[in-house]
Amino acid sequence: MTRPVVGIIGNQHLINEEYLTHGGGAMNSLAVAEVSGAMPLVIPADPRLVTVDELLRTCAGFLFTGGRPNVHPEEYGVAATEAHGAFDRARDAVTLPLIRALVERGQPLLGICRGFQEVNVAMGGTLHPEIRDLPGRSNHRMPPDGTEEEKFALRHLVSLSEDGPFHKLFGAREVMTNTLHGQGIDRPGARIVIDGRAPDGTPEALYVRDAPGFTMSVQWHPEYRAATDPVSRPLFEAFGEAVAAWDAGAGQARMRAIA
Repeated sequence: MTRPVVGIIGNQHLINEEYLTHGGGAMNSLAVAEVSGAMPLVIPADPRLVTVDELLRTCAGFLFTGGRPNVHPEEYGVAATEAHGAFDRARDAVTLPLIRALVERGQPLLGICRGFQEVNVAMGGTLHPEIRDLPGRSNHRMPPDGTEEEKFALRHLVSLSEDGPFHKLFGAREVMTNTLHGQGIDRPGARIVIDGRAPDGTPEALYVRDAPGFTMSVQWHPEYRAATDPVSRPLFEAFGEAVAAWDAGAGQARMRAIA
């Protein structure tokens, strides 16, 4: 049986500070393959290489990953400053229109960290360049030192809306998550519902109101130990179910077109 394809949005990397590559974290691919039950396909997020229409036809669903470069603030009407960090305009050019198309079509998407922020920006929202500089906010950045286990350790609670989709999915009003981000949502975009927050009020979980498909996205990194973590696993399982349903429906539509 052929598995549905999940496009994993890749990031640009320089090897030896000179050789440009496109890649994605192995954790993302393992989560998609082992928990979502889909075939992971890393997408080079560059409009010179792919188009939104091609991606929609090729993949049943999409995972919008984290990444060190941030969404360029011009995408939400703000001038860039040093605080906004590094950017990847090529990725912006692919992901933002792709997200809007997926929401309209009802095709499944899962946003993680930068991907969570991309969903908000794609729907007209804005971002804070540095959460820890805001009054009353905590430092949500990854610890600069330590092992991988220490960097991805569970560090704070996320409180979920009563009877919201995340509450129903996890079976709890509060869950423990890791936190490895500097930026965060300032103003939610049109139809963006903030369904979970950190203790300092930082948005941590969202979905798109009245979207016909799966749009659940999170600020933390559920790909870490996705197969065994009690919060990560149901999220990737639910995403996989939505991807499989879309893929089955697309296959049936093709058969009807041939008949």
